[in-house]
Amino acid sequence: MLLGAVLVLLLLGGAGPASAHAALDSTDPGDGTVLQRAPRHVTLTFSESVGLRDDSFRVLDPGGHRVRTGEAGHADGRSDTARVGLPAELGEGTYTVAWRVVSADSHPISGAFTFSVGQPSTTTAAVDTGPSEDPLTATLNKVARYLSYLAAALLIGIAAFVVLCRPPDASALRRPLVAGWWTLLGATLALLVLRAPYEAGTGPADALDAGALADTLTTRPGVLLLARLALLAPVALFLVRLGRADRHRRHRPLTAAVGAVLALALASTWGAAEHASAGIQVPLAVTSFVLHLLATAIWLGGLVALLVTLRAAPDAATVARFSRIALVSVTVLVATGVYQSWRGLGSWQALTGTTYGRLLLAKVALVTVLLAAAAVSRRWTAALATARTPVRQRERERVPEPVPAGGPPPPEPEPAEPAPPTPDDPSTAADDLRRGLRRSVLAEAVVAAVVLVVTTVLTSTLPGRAADEAARAVPAGGVLPASVTTIPFEVGGSGRGTVQITLDPGRTGDNAVQAVVFGPDGALAAVPELRLSFTLPDKDVGPIEARLVDRGGYWSANTLALPLPGTWTMRTTVRVSEIDQVSAERRIRIER
Repeated sequence: MLLGAVLVLLLLGGAGPASAHAALDSTDPGDGTVLQRAPRHVTLTFSESVGLRDDSFRVLDPGGHRVRTGEAGHADGRSDTARVGLPAELGEGTYTVAWRVVSADSHPISGAFTFSVGQPSTTTAAVDTGPSEDPLTATLNKVARYLSYLAAALLIGIAAFVVLCRPPDASALRRPLVAGWWTLLGATLALLVLRAPYEAGTGPADALDAGALADTLTTRPGVLLLARLALLAPVALFLVRLGRADRHRRHRPLTAAVGAVLALALASTWGAAEHASAGIQVPLAVTSFVLHLLATAIWLGGLVALLVTLRAAPDAATVARFSRIALVSVTVLVATGVYQSWRGLGSWQALTGTTYGRLLLAKVALVTVLLAAAAVSRRWTAALATARTPVRQRERERVPEPVPAGGPPPPEPEPAEPAPPTPDDPSTAADDLRRGLRRSVLAEAVVAAVVLVVTTVLTSTLPGRAADEAARAVPAGGVLPASVTTIPFEVGGSGRGTVQITLDPGRTGDNAVQAVVFGPDGALAAVPELRLSFTLPDKDVGPIEARLVDRGGYWSANTLALPLPGTWTMRTTVRVSEIDQVSAERRIRIER
């Protein structure tokens, strides 16, 4: 079951592009802008707090050479920004800024944009930011994350089963407990050494870099992984204590209290590093995540313990106790799951319009199947408890035949062939019920393994709310196709000039407009007047005039409201002299 789940995870984890969890809201300078003077800083603003790396910024000059920059930091102490200082004097031309940061929920994101000083270059530096994640490193990271979730479910769930369900003999549960501890140790070490190449987007071989590992230990994800490793030592002592408490039942209350503290501490190392640690309502979200993880572990880890118990030493009372605990766990799961879904989605449209929403629907469907299997298990449990009662009553009521005082013992009865079991035989019925319960619990465990796979992929997917923010924000890897348009125009008999028009962000609502006029020789050209209007013929909207103002080398308008999405007609009129003007049109796509 474990190997099958990992295989599914590999297939799911290797499909599709890497996901980012913070949205780039704006850049300063803006993407594609032409500045008269060189800026002193480059500043990025994101939808959530981000962590910075030594190589968070690379600035390339028009020739493709790297510009010496200052140390990356946060602007004005705001954790949702990234800023780097530029040299005092930058030459004329187009500069490319490649950036890479780490989201608050520990996932890396990257992108690039350009700005020009004086006038755009005829050519710009080619920069390939590459994927946010190396495919092999990302897949290994996902597998390690899944194994850590699975191991946590085994440790917390089986320990809770021993303490709360009180099986007559818990010795058979030692092996899965030990396996869970070692698996969590190995998975956490793997996550720790893979952290540096995962953030850098490089291959797994870079995990051997001691310097990069040392840097990881100073970051929040690295500190949380170290805390998880440190907790495994007292967890090991607790497991030893758990075996003794099973033999000395008077120690159970103290053991339960210590186990609850350790379980909360372990779950918090996930809660402080996942989606709950970023976005809205962080304290409530982290609390909800921790409760969700604990309820999942108690239910799913308890299923494994129940399977082992049913095979080794079946006991109806133990099964009945677990059934009640599982019902409480499911109630907590539903309550916290509804809240986390609302927080992650943000809108009903995101449920079907984003990868996060579709994965969430798949998880809901699987959990529904899991609940149906659990309902069947509860019915088997109730039937088993009913079937065990007559057998115990018969054993208590069975008395030996009286022997006459002083007389010879009664004759031994003739051995008879054992009668074949009948459906009415209570012991046979109880055995059949136990087999049925085992099959039902096994079905629950298989579905639960797949649920953990989907959950692991879900934690590595951009939430619907953040996806919506990213869709409205400036694109991370450059301008939208409709946001920059070049329109040629004839300049009498002297040749052809061009107008480069930039819409920021090139979507419905308020847009900023910048327009730069170039002469036939490619240099900046001054013109007496530049007019710009937008019309949406399909909706009979417009013309909407962009009130451009001459800024001394370029024209701009701070606000242009485009109310509807669709294919707009952009009409540009350039007056090249006191008496001559030329107009040209282009069709551009404006998204919502």
